[in-house]
Amino acid sequence: MNLEAVMQELEALGKERIKKMYISNGAKEPLFGVATGEMKPIFRKTKINQPLAEELYATGNYDAMYFAGIIADPNAMTEADYERWIDAAYFYMISDYVVAVTLAEAHIAQEVADKWIASGEELKMSAGWSCYCWLLGNRPDGEFSESKLAGMLETVKNTIHDAPERAKYAMNNFIYTVGVSYVPLHDKAVEIAKAVGPVEVNKDKPKSKFINAFDNIQKAVDKGQIGFKRKHVRC
Repeated sequence: MNLEAVMQELEALGKERIKKMYISNGAKEPLFGVATGEMKPIFRKTKINQPLAEELYATGNYDAMYFAGIIADPNAMTEADYERWIDAAYFYMISDYVVAVTLAEAHIAQEVADKWIASGEELKMSAGWSCYCWLLGNRPDGEFSESKLAGMLETVKNTIHDAPERAKYAMNNFIYTVGVSYVPLHDKAVEIAKAVGPVEVNKDKPKSKFINAFDNIQKAVDKGQIGFKRKHVRC
């Protein structure tokens, strides 16, 4: 399948209701409004195809960019490629659910995510922290440095309340994910979650809200989910 054929199939799958939902979350035109599960039949035709993924991502069409993440070859992408992708990610659904997810399957995941976390740029930070969430939820505990993750938890504790909006969500999710999916630091994550407490988001909206990693870790404990790992990062 070439670019034109994929774009035609995506357009045919678009629904106005889903398009409105994506726009309400920050997506901009052009987009069709394709439910992500509807993309699987197209993937069966394209398979993993990095050149086609690059063409799709470059369109700036949200649905095409999302599908690019599904068919990308994470280890065929260099650090410069990931930088190019994150620079074009204009809202969190691309930074956290396309770029961070693709990066999480690459050998250079931690190295690139560390730089993004340290960047001070909202969506890079969000993607960096999100990448660790995808990694922790999928890879064996032995692939991580316990002392490094413990240090990252301390960083979250000390900086989350003053972090950019989307970074707050991703950092809060990092505490939760360590608490649920990385058993060696479960207790420390609970302790950090308690220390952080509720985190206020949407301050610029008429009604702000609070997110709380501690409550969510407790729910996972109650359901017996500690140690949970996904089989796959990408759908």
